[in-house]
Amino acid sequence: MKFRPLHDRVVVRRVDAEEKTVGGIIIPDTAKEKPQQGQVLAVGPGKRDETGKLVRPDVKAGDQILFGKWSGTEVKIDGEDLLIMKEDDIMGVVEGAAKAKSSGSAARKAGVLAAAIALGLLVALPFAAF
Repeated sequence: MKFRPLHDRVVVRRVDAEEKTVGGIIIPDTAKEKPQQGQVLAVGPGKRDETGKLVRPDVKAGDQILFGKWSGTEVKIDGEDLLIMKEDDIMGVVEGAAKAKSSGSAARKAGVLAAAIALGLLVALPFAAF
């Protein structure tokens, strides 16, 4: 089935949530939150302003976006779970280079922090009074 959204609506596929944390802890399915990031699959032609002029959407098919936790309506099209939302529910477009750079930096910072905590525990543990 081919689906074409109307007005300023956008069809979005959620990006899969991470299976484990930066520290390596595996998150069970029951504890996972639905991701607030997705990929735009289709965009409507836009909405009309007060004068009747068509205002085109700022997003396009293929964009990676961030949206609110309760945004959109969940639908199933051709067996795939998708979201349909208004363009106003979209908080922004995720740029590819900035995303890759920040995730690597965050992983390094988390690794350094975990190592510092482990070292602190190793040093303090022999002196702990039980």
